Amino acid sequence: MKSSGDGISESQEGKIKLTLFMAVTGIMLTVLGMGTEFWVELKPSKSFDNNQTCLVAHYGLWKCCTKMIWVSDMDPKQEICGPLHLQGESNCTFFKFYTTGENIVLFQKTPEKDLTVVSAMFAIISLFLMVMGSICIIMAVSKGVQFFLKPAAVCFILSGVLIFLCLIVFHQSVLSFLASDQSIPLHHELSWSVTCVGCAGALVIVAGALFLVLALPYSPWEKCLPKKNSDI
Repeated sequence: MKSSGDGISESQEGKIKLTLFMAVTGIMLTVLGMGTEFWVELKPSKSFDNNQTCLVAHYGLWKCCTKMIWVSDMDPKQEICGPLHLQGESNCTFFKFYTTGENIVLFQKTPEKDLTVVSAMFAIISLFLMVMGSICIIMAVSKGVQFFLKPAAVCFILSGVLIFLCLIVFHQSVLSFLASDQSIPLHHELSWSVTCVGCAGALVIVAGALFLVLALPYSPWEKCLPKKNSDI
C-alpha cells in the first residue's frame, strides 16, 4: 500500500484518477470546439439574396463556411435565413490571414483578424497547458509523488482562464465584424462550438481546484468539520 508523507495513498489515487477523467473530458471538448467552425452563425434577412434562396454563414477560429438555403424549405413565418441544418450548397474556406495575411469579406463585412488571431493563440496555449497538466498527473500517479499535483493544478486553472479569455476576445471580434459595415443587417448567435469550449473551461478549472485540494497535506473537510470525540 502507498503510504503517507509525500506519497499518494490508494484512496487519494482513486480521487486523482477521477479528477483526471474530468480534466480529460475538458480537453476533448476543447479539441472538439477548436476544430469546428460553428462558433458563430450569421443570418441575414431571408429576402436578402432573392426570393428563392438565401445565404447563411458560420465560422470559427480557422475556417469560414457559407451555405445557400432554399427559402421554400424554411418556415414562412420566420424573417431571417436559416436554420443551418437545412439542405443547401455549402462552401468552406480556411482563413488566409494566418498565412498570407489576406482577410475575407462576408456580407460586405470583414472580420477583425487581429482579435481572431489572439483568440486562437489563447486557445492553443490553453490546450498546451491542459496537456502539460495531464502529464504532471500521470507522473504523480505513476511515481506516487504528490509534488506533481500542484503544477498540474496551476496548469489546469490557467488553461481554463485562457479558454474564457479566448471566448471573450472572440465575441469581441464578432461584434467588431458586425460593426465594420452597417449596410446589411445580420442576426448573429454563438453556436455549439462555443458551448463545448465554455464547458471545457469550466471543467478544467474545477479539476484544477480539486487537484489543488488533493495536494494539501491535510483534508480540508477534516479541518472544517472536525470529528467530535464522544465519551461513553
